[in-house]
Amino acid sequence: MKKVEAIIRNEDLDRVKSALKQLGIIPLTVYPVQGRGVQGGVPPYDLLPKVKIEIVAKDEDLEKIIDTIVRNARRGIPGDGKIFVLPVHDAIRVRTGERGNEALY
Repeated sequence: MKKVEAIIRNEDLDRVKSALKQLGIIPLTVYPVQGRGVQGGVPPYDLLPKVKIEIVAKDEDLEKIIDTIVRNARRGIPGDGKIFVLPVHDAIRVRTGERGNEALY
């Protein structure tokens, strides 16, 4: 299992969510965040508003998820965002006690 953390523009969120849903990737968590990339922000703003999407995914779905986020959030200009992939050692569905991939989606 992997955790995908994607930081994208606010205005791209609905398009990314819809495309992920079409893949069958429905569970996700979204946070409002602020940050800056290598360009250091855009004067007069030091930190720009973005959204962070978190998805814990089955290994076999990882590349499809990454490709979908990139395809739906890329504009080809600075500020499009970043995607980070982290290992997940286990997942537990509290309601049923299911573990691993069975606890995801």
